[in-house]
Amino acid sequence: MNTRQLRHLLAVIETGSVSAAADRVHLSQPALSRSLQALEDELRAPLFDRRERRLVPTPFAQAYLARARRIVFEEAEGARELSLMHSGRAGSLALGMGSALARGLLGRLLVELMAGAPGLRLRTLIETTDRLLDALRNETLDFFIGDVRAADTDIELQVEPLYTCRFGWFARQGHPLQRRRALAIADVLRHPLIAPGFIGPEDERRFLRRYGLTGSMLDRFTLQCADGSTVSQVMLATDAVMPAIELTMLEELRAGTVIALDVQPALDAELVLGIVQRAGRTLAPAAARAFDFVRQYLVGLEAEAAPADGAAR
Repeated sequence: MNTRQLRHLLAVIETGSVSAAADRVHLSQPALSRSLQALEDELRAPLFDRRERRLVPTPFAQAYLARARRIVFEEAEGARELSLMHSGRAGSLALGMGSALARGLLGRLLVELMAGAPGLRLRTLIETTDRLLDALRNETLDFFIGDVRAADTDIELQVEPLYTCRFGWFARQGHPLQRRRALAIADVLRHPLIAPGFIGPEDERRFLRRYGLTGSMLDRFTLQCADGSTVSQVMLATDAVMPAIELTMLEELRAGTVIALDVQPALDAELVLGIVQRAGRTLAPAAARAFDFVRQYLVGLEAEAAPADGAAR
């Protein structure tokens, strides 16, 4: 048995047919069939049943599937680690983050990485945390910066919590609710609501309990949008109100074009941003520099918020 045979097994399971699998692994169908037969002989177990021109994995194949994937993964990681040792600061790095964080961080991070490693090939993905998580599990990403709660129970993932987000209610400068204090949720709901990105079921339930509401939270929102620039444009041109992390409106708060509303009770949602990566994955040397840059950036955000927090107290 060898990893080549295991790759053939995985290809057939994932495509469901010998012809499609043969195309994927660049073999003729007879050669692929011989490889599968040799693997069945080695394992002393039938691996596939043929049903309506498709190959269906037997219980033996299903039982062996996770181990086969792990063996192939470890073999590829061994070769990848040696390659990275030879390449130094070259190689490739695929990273992701949400649009709110990307507005202030991504460009600066890419400039830093490109300046320090001109041979580095970079690829980015701006998405919601749930989609970033899928991309990481599918090995489309090397790591992402996002909500660590989405990954902290997965033993195949490694998380580093870095930044506890502050939540609030935001509207444009000059909004009708701007100078009012202790706003009730009924006051807010008279205006269009914006949801900046993905809202999980637990967050929805927490929101409804916090404000004594029933029914669907998402049905109360006029707009759901994960693109920070679009959200900002809509906010500044309408009387919309948005419950969100401060990071979503950070640039506008700095510029004074957006203000935080005094809604009571205050939002009590929980969100911790951090670095999420595959456990045991060998990353390009540039990843360590990326992690250091991200840590320094988020520490800077904490320091920027500290005087305001102190004054509020």
